[in-house]
Amino acid sequence: MPTPTPSHQESHSYPNSSSDKTLTTPLNPNTTSAMENPPTKPYWRFTKQDFYPEPSFQTLSSYRSAFKHTLNRLSDRCLNRSSDVTELVELKKQSENDMKKCLTWVDLIWLGFGSVVGSGIFTITGLEARDHAGPSIVLSYVVSGLSALFSVFCYTEFAVEVPVAGGSFSFLRIELGDFVAFIAAGNILLEAVAGAAGLARSFSSYFASMFSSNPDFLRIRVNSFAEGFNLLDPVAVAILFIANMVAMRGTKLTSNWNMVLSIISSLIIVFIVIVGFIHGKSSNLEPFFPYGPEGVFRAAAVVYWSYTGFDMVANMAEETKKPARDIPLGLVGSMSGISVVYCLMALALTMMVKYTDIDRDAAYSVAFEKIGMKWAKYVVSLCALKGMLTSMLIGSMGQARYTTQIARAHMIPPWFALVHPKTGTPIYATLLVTTISCIVALFSSLDVLSSVLSFSTLFIFMLMAVALLVRRYYVTEVTSRIDMVKFMICLFVIIGSSIGITALWNANVNGWIGYVVAGGFWLAGTIGMMLVPKQRVPKVWGVPLVPWLPALSILTNVFLIGSLGAMAFKRFFICSGVMLVYYVLVGVHATYDLAHQDSLESTIEKGKEIVDDGL
Repeated sequence: MPTPTPSHQESHSYPNSSSDKTLTTPLNPNTTSAMENPPTKPYWRFTKQDFYPEPSFQTLSSYRSAFKHTLNRLSDRCLNRSSDVTELVELKKQSENDMKKCLTWVDLIWLGFGSVVGSGIFTITGLEARDHAGPSIVLSYVVSGLSALFSVFCYTEFAVEVPVAGGSFSFLRIELGDFVAFIAAGNILLEAVAGAAGLARSFSSYFASMFSSNPDFLRIRVNSFAEGFNLLDPVAVAILFIANMVAMRGTKLTSNWNMVLSIISSLIIVFIVIVGFIHGKSSNLEPFFPYGPEGVFRAAAVVYWSYTGFDMVANMAEETKKPARDIPLGLVGSMSGISVVYCLMALALTMMVKYTDIDRDAAYSVAFEKIGMKWAKYVVSLCALKGMLTSMLIGSMGQARYTTQIARAHMIPPWFALVHPKTGTPIYATLLVTTISCIVALFSSLDVLSSVLSFSTLFIFMLMAVALLVRRYYVTEVTSRIDMVKFMICLFVIIGSSIGITALWNANVNGWIGYVVAGGFWLAGTIGMMLVPKQRVPKVWGVPLVPWLPALSILTNVFLIGSLGAMAFKRFFICSGVMLVYYVLVGVHATYDLAHQDSLESTIEKGKEIVDDGL
């Protein structure tokens, strides 16, 4: 397992040694709290020192010197683990101003509802019911809901004990090390961009459906562009920009608007379900498995997008008044209710319309039109538009806080970690995600975005389950070597057997022997982990049934990843390759300098003392 800051270090020869001071303090060294000490520097500043304060980037010669040690630094970063104190206290100094603690469990429940409902149920349900699952899309939501709930438990335990804006990035950095956290960070940003762009494109489709039967009515076709990228969407860009501008104004203000809009939306959802059941026909549910069980799981992997957003609520932990009480109530409470709502809505849709007649882009509004309730399609469209709008609002808040913590760790320039003294929000981080999302939303179609998003989300949730097991069973300098070896063997057996089960399913193996063997290994690995002594007990709130529940989370997430198409894997690995190139060229040197700031400063001070003594 990774160990805390390794003792091995390379020699340093940086020409501008005075700049090392910028790493040992916040970017503004005179600031500890916005209320106690107003910053002496203006918030709106754009100097090189704000973007790259690390010694490795001060001059071209210092970068060349640092680049020669890339392999040593990669080794150091792969072995390094952060700590609760570092994430909670030290890194927050990089933001210069504190985020405001203004949220309660009521806010979190409605934030969960607002961020999740609308992010997929109105967009992906029709697409997957038509192409992959048919009426069994209900079971796809059950499978995805259970998997999401497992991940919610893992997130909740971490968020209660480490209530920081970084969410899964910080949690993985503490338990699995800097390098794994960087890969997760890249996928978090990919998820943020793809999710926001997909929501904006869906908003455009539903908005167009209110005026025309063509969901591409407001888009501009460019025939010379590749398929999937040839429909330009200016409406998607506009709504994304507006939502993010609102989110910058303040957390509590955004939460209040979300609460009001979500209450209205919940009433409309009740209307959709009741009318759907009244006008539904049981004959539309036949055949229930038109694409077989494979279609259920393939759709489950994609409709998982409908459950994404709860991790954004976990990111609000730094702004929660009483994390130990509010986060479990907010996260677990909202996701349990949402799972039931999704299943009812999916069932209502497939009862109203034969799955072969479901519209791929605006399923619910077109369904009401087909049963003769043309006026109702406008109500449904308004609900869908509202759901997407609140998802974009809360997604903007959560994504910006992810980005803020990533910047605090210097994996991207720390300029993006700055918090505005008046609004208490990370404006620069919000603008970064907004700009990239708008560019992607302008070009990319919904099917391209959904597959990329699902892979990134499932991958991060799988890593979170692994991190929870590591947190419970491995504590540096406490866990004995023999217990560590036992734990590692069991963990690799659980992961390996999960991959084996997934591979058998995707290879269309019909015999039961392979599944029994792979399932037996998974069971043996989980039982074996039960025999390893736990080294940490949650202080306030913990995941029940450990290691069973995290092991199930690993299995379900790996299985759903395997159910995605080959193109999703290809896009994921291409994006990960780009991330690795950036990490080798920039990220590893910035994070190394930050991690070894104390030794750098000590070396400089000793050098000055030697010079002074000599003089």
